Amino acid sequence: MFNQTAVRVRAGTKVDRGGNNVPDWSPSAVDRLTVTRLNIQPASQSEDVDEQRNAVVTGYRVQSEEGTAPDIKATDRIEWNGEAFEVEGEVASWPGLFTDAVHHIEFMMVRATG
Repeated sequence: MFNQTAVRVRAGTKVDRGGNNVPDWSPSAVDRLTVTRLNIQPASQSEDVDEQRNAVVTGYRVQSEEGTAPDIKATDRIEWNGEAFEVEGEVASWPGLFTDAVHHIEFMMVRATG
């Protein structure tokens, strides 16, 4: 059940013209981490059609295996199945039963096209 792998992509930072630190998604600036022992399942799909475009949003629920807590944040992107996704919302850390240890994490990832 936890046989899927994805790549967590985390932006570096750069200073913009105003002197502010901003995310840097350029290939040389990002931090990539291969995450194993995941269960990735379809969760949502929507389509919005108008005269100018056909937008499709697809979402997946991601759960890590019991006893794992991969380093994934709400600001990260996920590469999976040849596609790039954004983490939607916060990453939930589920506590272990009767312990302070993390049992597993869960989050949603979405991809919009159009």
